[in-house]
Amino acid sequence: MSQKNETKILALALLLTVGIVGGGAWWFTNGFGVKIGNTIAPGSEPANNLSLQDRISFGDKTLTPGAVSAEKKEGVQAIAAKSYDKAIANFTAALKLNPNDPETLIFLNNARIRSKSYTIVASVPFGTDPNISLEILRGIAQAQNQVNSSGGVKGVPLRVGIANDDDKPEIAKQIASSLVTNSEVLGVVGPNTSDSTLAAGTIYNSGQLVAISPTSTSVKISNFSRYVFRTVPSDFMAARSLANYMVRTLQKKNAVVFFNSQSNYSQSLKSEFVSSVSLEGGQVSSEFDLSKADFSAAKSVEQATKQGAEVLMLAANTETLDKALQVVQINQKRLTLLAGDDVYTAKTLEIGREQAVGMVLAVSWHIDGDRKSDFPEKSRQLWGADVSWRSALSYDATVALIAALKLDPTRSGVQQALASSDFSATGASGTIRFLASGDRNAPVQLVKIVPGSRSGTGYDFEPVR
Repeated sequence: MSQKNETKILALALLLTVGIVGGGAWWFTNGFGVKIGNTIAPGSEPANNLSLQDRISFGDKTLTPGAVSAEKKEGVQAIAAKSYDKAIANFTAALKLNPNDPETLIFLNNARIRSKSYTIVASVPFGTDPNISLEILRGIAQAQNQVNSSGGVKGVPLRVGIANDDDKPEIAKQIASSLVTNSEVLGVVGPNTSDSTLAAGTIYNSGQLVAISPTSTSVKISNFSRYVFRTVPSDFMAARSLANYMVRTLQKKNAVVFFNSQSNYSQSLKSEFVSSVSLEGGQVSSEFDLSKADFSAAKSVEQATKQGAEVLMLAANTETLDKALQVVQINQKRLTLLAGDDVYTAKTLEIGREQAVGMVLAVSWHIDGDRKSDFPEKSRQLWGADVSWRSALSYDATVALIAALKLDPTRSGVQQALASSDFSATGASGTIRFLASGDRNAPVQLVKIVPGSRSGTGYDFEPVR
């Protein structure tokens, strides 16, 4: 494809993005459900030069970027002033205005605590990816709300703090150091990316504080630390599922992979996919690094086609998603598309649109994947919309910590409970058990992009059955 044609396609994609961003009334939750104004508009993110004190909140400050209602502001001020009854009234009013704001629900439940509590903290990337942060917090808030509404952890309420790590490994380490020295903190949900989890995990390990990541999938996390667990399956599982689908279901044997060499997650998924395709009798003929300054979507797709590729595998991470979506647009549905879970975003539906139809992604959970589970309906009742896999796996991480706290509410007790071969808890995605490696023993769900009306974009993710 000529450079001129590539420029036209990319310009069209950019205009489409601007048009969608401008249509504020059409924002929807990141679970791809009904349209509710809770998505953070690009450009409203806070600066990254925050002090550590400004990055951690139990309700005395909001970390959510963008506009905040007067009711929520007053609730935050009331908690800071220890006027808890006033905070409860303000946060209750704020939730009526914006019912799917998980930060407000967490602060409301914290304000209701009057005496002893058990404390956990969520480490999320509000500064760089507020939408993913909200997805993660919905799962945590739902679990906290559920346990506190039913009497707490053996009568003791659960208190939840929120830390903004910006998805930066160094900041994640600083936050981990702060949490380790706070003896009240008995567990952490997060961090989000594999790079941040590996960096902060060294601190959690030395400080003997359990961290359960709901979203970090790199194979390097397996057996990394006795104090680092995850509720999401590793890239090994995702890669095997995609390779199996490619060779056995699609009957295709030649693929190329697009990845980010600067991302632990992306490197991990790429490597595991290459190995898995080989084991299935296929081959990966080329690898294209999305992080290179001279990367060209048009040249890469042209080269892949000349090499006889039948499949384009997108192992992109959040930072390189825009370039991966350029590949989708340039491809024009000529080669079959596969992708990892970082591509499972509203942006993929918004920008990919018709060119992304048929793309198959490996994720850990889908709201329609298990029709016997009551979690989807309970989450819809609470948030007024569908939730994503990130919410479900964050719910599971919190449920696992709650179950461990019931057995022994100490740091060492939580670790020993989770590591026990007898440990079991019921989460959104089924039974929660951990292998000796710290990995979740769970399958992967394949989903496909299809035309649909649930997301508000005209396209949806649905399970591959």
